[in-house]
Amino acid sequence: MAAALVHLIGIVAAMLTTLCWVPQAIKIVRERETRAISLPGTMLCVLGVLLWLIYGLAIVDAPLIGSSIVTFGMTTIILALKIRHG
Repeated sequence: MAAALVHLIGIVAAMLTTLCWVPQAIKIVRERETRAISLPGTMLCVLGVLLWLIYGLAIVDAPLIGSSIVTFGMTTIILALKIRHG
């Protein structure tokens, strides 16, 4: 597979997996309702995204770094609101 195509796939994948959290984050911030969200699952997600960010920094992969920063921010907000609002 051509390097440009591989890079494009990485960019699209990073965008989609980051954007998928936007509706959830908006809903939680607006409604302050987190009962349906699993605390352990959210904690694991935040940790996983942090590790992806560290990995992206280690291999210097811009799409992975950028998407991980944004996703880490959103999932951390979701986690904080889950802890705060139950």
